[in-house]
Amino acid sequence: MNVRLEHANLCVRDIDEMIRFLQASFPDFRIRRDVLDADGIRWVHVGTDDTYITLNQSTAEPQQRWLPYDGMPGTNHLGFEVDDVEQLRGRLQAAGYVDSTVTNSHPFRKRVYFNDAEGNDWEFVEYLSQDPQERNDYEL
Repeated sequence: MNVRLEHANLCVRDIDEMIRFLQASFPDFRIRRDVLDADGIRWVHVGTDDTYITLNQSTAEPQQRWLPYDGMPGTNHLGFEVDDVEQLRGRLQAAGYVDSTVTNSHPFRKRVYFNDAEGNDWEFVEYLSQDPQERNDYEL
């Protein structure tokens, strides 16, 4: 069975800012749909013809702000494969986003991490090998 992530659905405070982050990360992303639902709540599909991210407008503020990797249940980051992490890093830095990359070194992949304006962490990986054993080697 082949599996691929078709979309993710995120509830965000500022949809326009999240669109800015996503389009800085992925220049091919476009707004596929931007509407208000029956309750007047905005939601947007931003992505390509094959994959996208749904952004729903937040209508409440949690009592405790989410912090990735803090031990609370939730998504620490989403990881995306890209062709060139250094090019992506340059785009995100130029757009003013915080580089949260942890020290990492691997002969067959490069990874960078960035925080969006809401504090969510995003991982971007560039594979330097087509060999699954090399790409997925965790012992190096």
